[in-house]
Amino acid sequence: MRRKMAAALAVWIVLWTVCPLHVFAETPQTESAQPTDSLGLTSKSAVLMNAETGKILYSVNSNEQLPEASITKIMTMLLVFEAYDAGKIKMDDTVTCSEYAASMGGSQIWLEPGETMTVHELIKAALVGSANDACVALGEHIAGSNEAFVSMMNQRAEELGMNDTFYCNCTGLDADGHVTSARDIAVASAELLTHSEVLGYTGIWTDTLRDGKLQLTNTNKLIKHYNGAIGLKTGTTSKAGCCISAAARRDSMTMIAVILGAPDSKSRFADAKKLLDYGFAKYELVDAADIRPELSEVSVVGGIEKTVGAYADISGMVLTEKGKGKEIKTVVELPDSLDAPVEEGQPIGRVNLVLDGEIIGSYDICSDRASEKVTFSAAFNELLRGLFRN
Repeated sequence: MRRKMAAALAVWIVLWTVCPLHVFAETPQTESAQPTDSLGLTSKSAVLMNAETGKILYSVNSNEQLPEASITKIMTMLLVFEAYDAGKIKMDDTVTCSEYAASMGGSQIWLEPGETMTVHELIKAALVGSANDACVALGEHIAGSNEAFVSMMNQRAEELGMNDTFYCNCTGLDADGHVTSARDIAVASAELLTHSEVLGYTGIWTDTLRDGKLQLTNTNKLIKHYNGAIGLKTGTTSKAGCCISAAARRDSMTMIAVILGAPDSKSRFADAKKLLDYGFAKYELVDAADIRPELSEVSVVGGIEKTVGAYADISGMVLTEKGKGKEIKTVVELPDSLDAPVEEGQPIGRVNLVLDGEIIGSYDICSDRASEKVTFSAAFNELLRGLFRN
């Protein structure tokens, strides 16, 4: 026994001396494991989102902070269309180009200081021609200065929960600290698509400005070559590589594919197509209004009305894998009783739509009528109403 113990001790000493300490330490856990890239994408980061539900369907390094090039213009245009919908600007407003706006490099329409264009023309220049000078001119028109407009962009990103994003400009030109993530771009893209007017620009293949003297050609080749493509924006810089936020719509379902850091333009389009094909092949939208759960009446303790009925306004669309719509289950959460008073339309529970153990929709259950608390006055009034009814 002593010989065995001595041998074991000798082996332990040798291992401790030869092997590094971290061999015996607990293996550190990574923050979050990325899903296997079964589609074989070539980009640094990618996300596929369903626009109607905001559900992420596929992701690779979705929260990695990366430069985004002209994809920045999605947020720029979101603020432009929000200003338009709020009545702060009009499409036929005349915008005068400042010296700063005219000084932008990269993609541009070569605005001259003092030159004027309408908001409509500048939006077209920004979304079709990716014009940096047009973006700055629009930002200054809305916010009063470029700096104020960029501050608005960062505030809006924070409101949308875009926690990986910080803007240094409204153009996407490379700048230290100007970063975002594929997930954040998908969120901004979905928000922009809620403004239907934008599709009148992002779907343009070719157009002109300055009475036909300046030709604009959309750099998003998917617009012409992918079934259902409706936008949104490409971007390319030396730091960002080739990027795209591609949106496509089929059968009332919209998919958003975001690609960051593709090695070349051909690869970004190929990766975006893989994501979109995957989404349209695997998923569908189901009308939640077709789902009707059975809801029982609920007793009211201390109420004039001893029970109240329950209803749920189930509406909108829910996303499912194709063919699984009939497998959606309803889980009703209702109390056994309620304490008076109860108001008509008061939320009294929830109904959840569940598929494969995941909640894919949740709705309030409300009371269909009121039940006053029993008091002498309420009881007397109810007695009078009963007498007159008789």
